[in-house]
Amino acid sequence: QVQLVESGGDSVQPGRSLTLSCAVSGVSVEEYCIGWFRQVPGKEREGLSWNIWSATYYSESATGRFTFSKDNARNTVYLQMNGLKAEDTAVYHCAARRADDESCVRDDYTYWGQGTQVTVSS
Repeated sequence: QVQLVESGGDSVQPGRSLTLSCAVSGVSVEEYCIGWFRQVPGKEREGLSWNIWSATYYSESATGRFTFSKDNARNTVYLQMNGLKAEDTAVYHCAARRADDESCVRDDYTYWGQGTQVTVSS
């Protein structure tokens, strides 16, 4: 059974940093596409960062402020977020899908975590 469990969401002031964690079980973060996404009610889900093996990709909104990392031994991935803005307020999800010949930079992932809430407000 595949499970992804996010943690680390919090309510912070603008300009602060947060690091989200995603503990993965049932598949290996070394072998699967892993993505970070966020969802605001009433808006489309937004992809932020995608990783496969040693390659990491970022959306325009994540570039320069967000950093994807992973700990293969812990089978856990992270999203470090710096310089948070009010518009970063969302539920953040990690997701996994089997790597194939297609790009991992997509949103039709197979397995999803339940999400963790990030609120940025003064």
